[in-house]
Amino acid sequence: MKNSLRNAGLLLAVIITGAAVLISACNKDNSVSDQPVPANKQKVSLYLSDDPGYFDQVLLDIRKVEVLVDTCGKIDNGNWNDRDRCGWDDVFGRRNDSCQVWDSLGIKAGVYDLLTLRNGTDTLLAGGTVSKGTIERIRITIGSNNSLVKNGVSYPVKSLTGQSKIVVRVRHTEWDQLSADNLRLWLDFDVQRSIIKTRDGKFFLTPYINVFTILKMGSLSGRITPSEAYPVVSVYNNSNDTLYALPWRDGFFKVRGLKPGTWNVFINPDAAYKDTTITNVTITAGKDNSLGTIKLTKK
Repeated sequence: MKNSLRNAGLLLAVIITGAAVLISACNKDNSVSDQPVPANKQKVSLYLSDDPGYFDQVLLDIRKVEVLVDTCGKIDNGNWNDRDRCGWDDVFGRRNDSCQVWDSLGIKAGVYDLLTLRNGTDTLLAGGTVSKGTIERIRITIGSNNSLVKNGVSYPVKSLTGQSKIVVRVRHTEWDQLSADNLRLWLDFDVQRSIIKTRDGKFFLTPYINVFTILKMGSLSGRITPSEAYPVVSVYNNSNDTLYALPWRDGFFKVRGLKPGTWNVFINPDAAYKDTTITNVTITAGKDNSLGTIKLTKK
C-alpha cells in the first residue's frame, strides 16, 4: 500500500483542485457563531479532514449532518473499539430510547474533494445549536453524486446496497470542550480503508471514519525535499496505530490526531531515493512537533 500511496503522491502533484463545484477548505473558525447559546442548548462544530489514499480525487456528495443527543444525561460507557466506530445507519444507527433525539446541524451541502483536506487542511462541515445532553452519534447523509478519479479516469462510487446514511459513534470524552456549551470535533475520513474495488472494476464506499481533537491530541509536521522524490509519510506507534500523509508539492506535510506518546516516522520515496526512518518522536497533546526540513538522498 505504501508504494501505491507513493504513486498517488506523484499524481496528486499535477492535479489542479478547487473546481467551482467543490466546497472550499481551510475554514479555521473555532465555533459556528459568536452568539450566546440558548438555555438547554449546546453549540456543536464538526470539521472534516482526510487520511489520504491512492486516488487522484475522491468526491463525496454530503447532503445532511445530524447528531444523536441523549437529553437525559446518560453517559455512553464506550464499550466498543475504533473498528466498530463507523457504519451504515441500517447496521447500528437506529435507537428507540425516548431520551434520545436526532438534531440537524447547519451544513453547506455539496461535493467535497476529500484529498484536498490533508496536511492540516480541514473544512467546517457542519455546526449549530442542538439539545443539551450527551452526543452519542453523528449521522451523515450522502447524495448520489459520489465519484473518484484514478489515473485520470473518473469512476462512480456507490454503497453496496444503496445505503445513504453514515453513522459515526463518539464518546463523550472525545470532544474538544471550548466552554461548557461549546463542543468541537474533527472527522478524519480514511479514504484508503473506505473505498473498495471489486473484480469487475467497480468502486464501492465502505466508510471508515476516525475522530480527533486539537486540544487532546497532537500532531507532527515537516518539509521533505526534493519534491521529485514523491514521498509517502507513515507515522506509527507500538500500538499498531498508523497514519499517512502525502506532502504538498512544496514538500510540506502534517499528520494530526496523534495520541500523546512516542511515534516513529517512515518516509517512503521514489525508487531512486533512499527511504528514511525517524524514531522516538514525542507527541504532546495540543502541540505540533516540527521535524524541520528532511532532505532525501539518491541511492
